[in-house]
Amino acid sequence: MHRDEILAWLCEGDLARLGDLWQLADRTRQHYVGGEVHLRGLVEISNHCVRWCGYCGLRAGNHSLHRYRMTDGEILACTREAVELGYGTVVLQAGEDPELTRDRIAGMVSRIKAETPLAVTLSLGEREDGDLAAWREAGADRYLLRFETSNRALYEQLHPPRTGYRPTDRTAILGALRRLGYEIGSGVMIGLPGQIYDDLADDLMCFGRLGLDMIGVGPYLRHPQTPLADRHRWPPASNVEQVPASELMTYKVMALARLVCPRANIPATTALATLNPREGHELGLVRGANVVMPNLTPPRYRALYEIYPGRAGEAETGEACCRGLDQRLRAIGRRPGRGRGDSSNYQMRRS
Repeated sequence: MHRDEILAWLCEGDLARLGDLWQLADRTRQHYVGGEVHLRGLVEISNHCVRWCGYCGLRAGNHSLHRYRMTDGEILACTREAVELGYGTVVLQAGEDPELTRDRIAGMVSRIKAETPLAVTLSLGEREDGDLAAWREAGADRYLLRFETSNRALYEQLHPPRTGYRPTDRTAILGALRRLGYEIGSGVMIGLPGQIYDDLADDLMCFGRLGLDMIGVGPYLRHPQTPLADRHRWPPASNVEQVPASELMTYKVMALARLVCPRANIPATTALATLNPREGHELGLVRGANVVMPNLTPPRYRALYEIYPGRAGEAETGEACCRGLDQRLRAIGRRPGRGRGDSSNYQMRRS
């Protein structure tokens, strides 16, 4: 798609016209990745983080948050539950936590690969090249690192570098991950204070240039213990139209991501289900998405992984998250995927 066409769709307000976009995205999804919905068991292994990102409740400056790290035994129990529930992938996610060392994560990945048939996705933030290489050698299949916005000035405003470190380029890290042989995933936040429509159009063009295997997009949801809770500190320019952090805008970006990267795996995210608990997942799945990520984190930890408050399914067990999912998928003409659910984009690139 051309950038002008993307920008026009982002600004489109006619619901009948948007219905055409939803249908095009859904047909494209069916043609390139089929009707299966791949299930990824999410395990949030630590809420410690050394970063000071302006929007995230895990930021180092949030001293009201009770911190935790799961034990190896707890993590392995969650991966066994993923197998029992029929999932093809486990996603190990955390804040940027230096205590999740190279050796510990490598050992954990090796055990999961030895004891289960699961694909392993890591989402552990910006890490040294040696860490990423060691984890890939241990058997990690995929890595998720969202660049959040391609507007460099806005990114640096919201993502101060770690003390003693220079600002980083996440797109360069994604390139390194690709060279290591990972399936690579990234994405953006929609409606960040100061974000404009041109920014989102550039984000979508960036998805295409990167050739992403996985794309995750979600709305900015305000956390009261962050600088962005005081919106007056981050005002957009007076002559610029702020992108809304809305459910509708999220569907637009998701559908356009499907058209830009037709072979990518795209989740209907928890943030969508938080905005619309009744049918957020389902609407995402008929507007371009083909992945759902049920949460397997033990409930005693799940409420503490508070990147934003009030997440959907926060008090449910892993089994409860899964219960009824098959029926809900069949109600929209879809079925749970079987096996690992590798990205067809990745498979085509590797072949």
